[in-house]
Amino acid sequence: MASRRSIAGWVFAGVMCTGAAHDARSAASLPDFAGKGDLGWIATGDTFLAPPNGPGPVMSDPAHPRISNAVAVATGRQPTFHMGDVNSPILQPWAKEALRKRNADILSGKPGYTRAVSCWPLGVPGFLLGFVQPIFFVQTPKEVLLTWQEDHEVRHIYMNVPHSAKPRPSWFGESVGHYEGDTLVVDTIGVNGKTYIDHFRTPHSEKLHVIERFRMVDGGKTLEVSVHVEDPGTFTMPWNAIQRYRRVEDGPMIESVCAENNANYFNQDMEPIPQAAKMDF
Repeated sequence: MASRRSIAGWVFAGVMCTGAAHDARSAASLPDFAGKGDLGWIATGDTFLAPPNGPGPVMSDPAHPRISNAVAVATGRQPTFHMGDVNSPILQPWAKEALRKRNADILSGKPGYTRAVSCWPLGVPGFLLGFVQPIFFVQTPKEVLLTWQEDHEVRHIYMNVPHSAKPRPSWFGESVGHYEGDTLVVDTIGVNGKTYIDHFRTPHSEKLHVIERFRMVDGGKTLEVSVHVEDPGTFTMPWNAIQRYRRVEDGPMIESVCAENNANYFNQDMEPIPQAAKMDF
């Protein structure tokens, strides 16, 4: 099997060398998210950051702030599960109740692992919160692939095409994209109601509409994603969030199969690994 590095190199060679000179110049000006050596990006955190102003995402419950494993190691404090702020003004009553019940379960002693621990697809925009393992880009004229190394979850972004009239709901929905200068703009609809917005398990409906803007900053050392979310079935208003990544320094993507490495050594109450009872199509 050809290495992913050689495949990505071939893809970019195809982008740069096909078409007229005008097309080649246009391709040359596009942002190269893979970069030299086909390196990926690793998230700097597993919760969304608030925007500079205006409505933002659900944040950690101020009464029970999130203490990550990294913070626990550095400070000696006990790590905690993700518990969302039920008083967030963006939440409709039913969504507040869903978070309240989740928080109550955790406070009663039940575990609050993220769905990624049980190999569940994270959906959109939850995909951006995949942590520990990096994401990788493959860019072609017709499609951009975003792959998370954890279980090789793949998002397909179809370039310069409109949305389908009635996309069938799916785990990652239907994403269409285009470039605006140095920014990849991705518009996603059709996400099924089985996923969550974040690791607090903020729910959403099938009316969810997400726009992401991927752009490299800090001289290419940081990937910043601005997120705009609308869902009149769940939220009281549109809101915005930010996620950031840093460059991976140890080479291209390696094999990582979640389901084959998901041993439950401590007999924790985890969700089962998802299985398909029938085909989706």
